[in-house]
Amino acid sequence: MSSQIDTPEKLIESLAMAGRAAQRMLARASDAKKAGALRAAASAIREDTSAILEANAEDVSAGEANGLSGAMLDRLKLDGDRLEAIAVAIENVASLPDPVGEEIDRSQAPAGMTLVRRRIPIGLIGIIYESRPNVTADAAALCLRSGNAALLRGGSEAVHSNRALHAAFARGVESAGLPADSIQLLPTQDRAAVGAMLKAAGLIDMIVPRGGKGLVARVQADARVPVLAHLDGICHTYIHAAADPAMAKDIAINAKMRRTGICGAMETLLVDAAFPAAGDVLSAIADAGCELRGNSRAQAIDDRVKPASAEDWDTEYLDAVLSVAVVDGLDDAMEHIAAHSSGHTDAIVTGDDAAAERFLAEVDSAIVMHNASSQFADGGEFGLGAEIGIATGRLHARGPVALEGLTTYKWQVLGQGQARS
Repeated sequence: MSSQIDTPEKLIESLAMAGRAAQRMLARASDAKKAGALRAAASAIREDTSAILEANAEDVSAGEANGLSGAMLDRLKLDGDRLEAIAVAIENVASLPDPVGEEIDRSQAPAGMTLVRRRIPIGLIGIIYESRPNVTADAAALCLRSGNAALLRGGSEAVHSNRALHAAFARGVESAGLPADSIQLLPTQDRAAVGAMLKAAGLIDMIVPRGGKGLVARVQADARVPVLAHLDGICHTYIHAAADPAMAKDIAINAKMRRTGICGAMETLLVDAAFPAAGDVLSAIADAGCELRGNSRAQAIDDRVKPASAEDWDTEYLDAVLSVAVVDGLDDAMEHIAAHSSGHTDAIVTGDDAAAERFLAEVDSAIVMHNASSQFADGGEFGLGAEIGIATGRLHARGPVALEGLTTYKWQVLGQGQARS
């Protein structure tokens, strides 16, 4: 920190004031201007590929030396394909309809005025995240497209990657005629600066944490700014008695093993006692290299299933470990999910439409699925371009939070001279 900005609170105030000034310019920017800035940012990232990958290699090397898990290293690592996917995701956000100014509804007041609700940006959004450098680009793109400024604070594991990505993004935005301060990256890893962000009510309008339970719990406990968050991704897949065996096996393997370190990875498999091919499914998952921990009925199906502890049902492994429970029907499965789900994503595999309809209606999670892998719990896969996170709360936004979730609204009242008696 410089001598002029000698405390975390003054640093955050300085950055927030610059971000709020930039946001006022963004709020006036046209759809074409914002979209053009994002395309310029994507081009700048492609131009800086070598520098970004070199910075990422430094982070990965440090992560390996510090004993990061395989799942965490997978989240951290960039290569040419992943960097190109980041650039494409930014361009996808650029191509989405601009939510700002959208008319939500229009009605007539009793006194005759016309009432219009119209979408507007939230303002300055603080985003605190761990490990994944792609969040730098995703969050920046979504905030800018929806007319919001962003103050980013990435984890120390990805510090060099985040700085390289941010530098390219900001250069692209500025080249397109929008202020570079629209997207700022906190220039320090000092944890005290995070505390200052959380207490910056009136300067930062919303905080979005993306990371493990410890990070999210700290943000929710300490914040004086509204928080949009999810906790664990304890995602369940329930194989119903009427599931197609081949489909059930394919979905279960994909839901767990495609990428074990993402929040949409299945962490608990529930198998109906009446499902005839449970052995084939468990055997296939174990053969794919996954450790299985289950109840006594699951252990009886495959001798590779280890006993599950009480903690296993409430654990987000983010690794090749899976909890397995044999359950007695749909009600038993939904009771287990109600007791242990984190409200992120839960899925049913079945050919019984009535069972599927009950599951979709009664399981109270942000995302519920029928005959699909929970790995599809992603804003890009939902056609949202990207996501700033999966919100599992009940207020404002739920599920993948993209452009619409980064807006609020104002009432516009159109009168013809009415005065209230």
